[in-house]
Amino acid sequence: MIKRTLHFGNPAYLSTKNNQLLVRYPEGEKPEKTVPIEDVGVLVLEDPQITITNRLLEQLTNRNIAVVNCNQQHMPIGMILPLNGHSEQNERFRVQLEASLPLKKNLWQQTVQAKIRNQAALLNERGNKTDNMRYWAKGVTSGDSQNHESRAAVYYWQHLFDITGFTRQRDGLPPNNLLNYGYAILRAVCARALVGSGLLPVLGIHHANKYNAYCLADDIMEPYRPFVDVIVTHITDNEDDYEELDTSIKKDLLQIPALDVQLEGKKSPLLVAMSRTTSSLYDCFAGVSKKIIYPEYI
Repeated sequence: MIKRTLHFGNPAYLSTKNNQLLVRYPEGEKPEKTVPIEDVGVLVLEDPQITITNRLLEQLTNRNIAVVNCNQQHMPIGMILPLNGHSEQNERFRVQLEASLPLKKNLWQQTVQAKIRNQAALLNERGNKTDNMRYWAKGVTSGDSQNHESRAAVYYWQHLFDITGFTRQRDGLPPNNLLNYGYAILRAVCARALVGSGLLPVLGIHHANKYNAYCLADDIMEPYRPFVDVIVTHITDNEDDYEELDTSIKKDLLQIPALDVQLEGKKSPLLVAMSRTTSSLYDCFAGVSKKIIYPEYI
């Protein structure tokens, strides 16, 4: 079953009744709605006047549903995830903590290669030359010691959008705002999957910022970023004004968890694919496998 992404951008009172998410609106502006909690994968809370009960939070957490909250600028700033997401939690934490440095460097090599290949595939789809990107992907060494990821990123952002002088900066000009929003949703999906696989999102294989609580999520989501980027290119190609994240644009970006991606030759929703990726990551930590399963942009 494809899990749903629910977005609340207006005042609402969220509670639970009979294992259903119950939505009520102020002063009866709209009729009550119910959604089966087991059908939900991501819940985005945007309006500052949303009230949510602790009982509902408990049920959402028990089902490993990523609850994302937004700031006054309507940008995602945090999420709620379960502390215990797997029956073998202690054992899986131990295996992750004992992962050797050579193993983590090899896993990062695979991650960067998959990211550059997917970036190249998207650029090629948009009519750009990508021989250099594919060459850089093949040349990535253990730990990406030659920093091919950054080299590829410079070329990628110079050619992805039909926008003169565009640079990828978190606080940069649009469509950076669209990318930020999309990546925040993708990050929530990745963190949810890591917890479901019994892994600590805070301990990365490459990212190690002491102020970052989601280093591993930021690592593993890298090859998935082009799936966000393609949605943003569709918006910039077809919309004249995307300086503000209006309802239509958010609706497009909130489809990220349901996007079809190809994993080992088979299509599956991105939310499902991410769980397979994080499960394969654990297998690598445990010595069962040597390869992380990443999607291929087709």
